[in-house]
Amino acid sequence: MIGKITGTLEEKTTHNVLINVQGLCYEVEVPISTAFALPEKGQKLALYTHFVVREDAQLLYGFAHKQDRDMFRVLIKVNGVGPKMGITILSGLDGMALARCVAEDDITTLVKLPGIGKKTAERLLIELRDKVKALTVPEVQGGQAQLETVYRASIEDEAESALVALGYRPQDAAKAIKHAKTEGQTLESLIKAALKSML
Repeated sequence: MIGKITGTLEEKTTHNVLINVQGLCYEVEVPISTAFALPEKGQKLALYTHFVVREDAQLLYGFAHKQDRDMFRVLIKVNGVGPKMGITILSGLDGMALARCVAEDDITTLVKLPGIGKKTAERLLIELRDKVKALTVPEVQGGQAQLETVYRASIEDEAESALVALGYRPQDAAKAIKHAKTEGQTLESLIKAALKSML
């Protein structure tokens, strides 16, 4: 099992990265939330990974944070959720946000994700409830206010980093995020709203 990769970033897109580890390059599929947190090409990075072996392929999935990798492993054990859907879910909600949804039975946020209908969302909430409690996510166990604060700070920081990576000045990015943020936003929706406000 490949649990973590540390190397130099060779290439990156919103869904894949190529990491050079002493001359050996690993192609890693990542959720959008991780893609936005990546450094510039040529810089060092470390990703927590999950290795999947199938008859027709060997696939490596990478995450900027260990809690996201752990949540991915929980997700793919849910009936009907494979690695592709797991990556899609974690592209719209990071591990912390998904834990919040489960803790609150927030089906409204889940059905906003691509490919997630009401029945799938209900099944996710039911099957993840006990599994998420088993994860070491102290903010979930410590109360909703604390969880919400950590989650909001996390996606706002990531959204700001994404705008800077797109070429915007840090002060302009911070101003746009502050102007665009609303309750219940995902990382992707916050970035889109911030970009719209800067046009």
